[in-house]
Amino acid sequence: MSALARYFNSRGFEVAGYDRVQTELTDELEKEGIICHFTDDMEFVPPHFLENKSGLLVIYTPAIPKDHLEFNYLLANDFKIIKRAEALASVTKGKQTIAVAGTHGKTSTASIVSHILKTADIPFYAFLGGVSVNYKTNFLAPSNETDSDLVVVEADEFDRSFLQLEPNISIITAVEGDHLDIYGSEENMRDAFTAFANKTKAGGTLITHQNTHISAPENVTCLTYNNSGNADIRAGDINIKDGKYCFDAILIDEKLEGLTIGIPGVHNIENSLAAMAATRYLVDDKQIFYKALETFRGVHRRFEMIYNKNGIVFIDDYAHHPTEIRVTLQTIKDLYPGKKLVGIFQPHLFTRTRDFAKGFGESLSLLDELILMPIYPAREEPIPGVTSGLIFDETNAASKKIVNKEDVINTLAMSDAQVIVTIGAGDIDRLVKPIKHWLETR
Repeated sequence: MSALARYFNSRGFEVAGYDRVQTELTDELEKEGIICHFTDDMEFVPPHFLENKSGLLVIYTPAIPKDHLEFNYLLANDFKIIKRAEALASVTKGKQTIAVAGTHGKTSTASIVSHILKTADIPFYAFLGGVSVNYKTNFLAPSNETDSDLVVVEADEFDRSFLQLEPNISIITAVEGDHLDIYGSEENMRDAFTAFANKTKAGGTLITHQNTHISAPENVTCLTYNNSGNADIRAGDINIKDGKYCFDAILIDEKLEGLTIGIPGVHNIENSLAAMAATRYLVDDKQIFYKALETFRGVHRRFEMIYNKNGIVFIDDYAHHPTEIRVTLQTIKDLYPGKKLVGIFQPHLFTRTRDFAKGFGESLSLLDELILMPIYPAREEPIPGVTSGLIFDETNAASKKIVNKEDVINTLAMSDAQVIVTIGAGDIDRLVKPIKHWLETR
């Protein structure tokens, strides 16, 4: 939503919007001239926005609660209202589009695609699902002197939003059960990803992780990628040097030796493989890939290094699915072998907790200590019997506690762990600065 707000603002439209809470991101939007408010009340909508109904476009996310007062007022008074996915589809219509989908990995992959294009000095627009550390924004645009028909978008599966897009190049990073409140079953979700693959334009390319087992329609080139095996795009000689991951890449019939990626994790090697495959036809000089991967600094809240001093490491990560958590924790253990690891996890959504409690428990069992917070509800109402206790009971961490947000730092102070990680997609990010401050001043 904020990337779209930035897009329309950059095009000279006046933009205002509501968010549930004030954050660093909304502060940045306001600095850019976008009007933000945080109380669900029409009184806070700028009056002149409502005076010219034909000149106002209302864009909403399906994640907004159905009882939202402003949304219902605008709906009842016949304002033009479209979903975020429709707006993004409208922006990309007729343009050369690289769309990145997947139950996890899509934000990092779309960001690597964008960084490769930036490094190659190729003009493009990008709508990302997270804030790029390199560029400190989730929206990228050509310079004022140029325009572009090339667009990079993160294709969101929530509410089947990605089916609005018609990409020239589609990437699918992973397909696992999630958003079962929307899809009902993993099979239905897989059907939606297959439908997304079939939205790829004739003559285009579908790039899928080999484990997704999603095939392309007959008139689309299908490429698979994986860190190993017989995929069309694959990695070799993966090793860690000075805390960085190094590898060789096979891009169909081309070999790139001695690549280094600036962020940790073997999963990010896979993300890089997909990104290089998606941009190879645009990049003339393969040295661009070497420079881009080595200088890529990741995405805010995706394995973000917050503190690394005096033998203590603090990492923040957005992971909110069991597979994502397992990958994050295994990467930490690979990078810091023998170090005691404490994790602070905030479950996101009652439905996701209900559906994946066992998987969360298994992944979090990689921790030496677990500090488990109550569920962040987001758009949902509580479900009787669904609490963080479901995950707690499934976890075999040597030490585990359920703790309210205000007690997290006091609980952390009793730990002798050398590595700390905060995990979750809710408002756990509000603990990052206080934990960092505590580490710096204790």
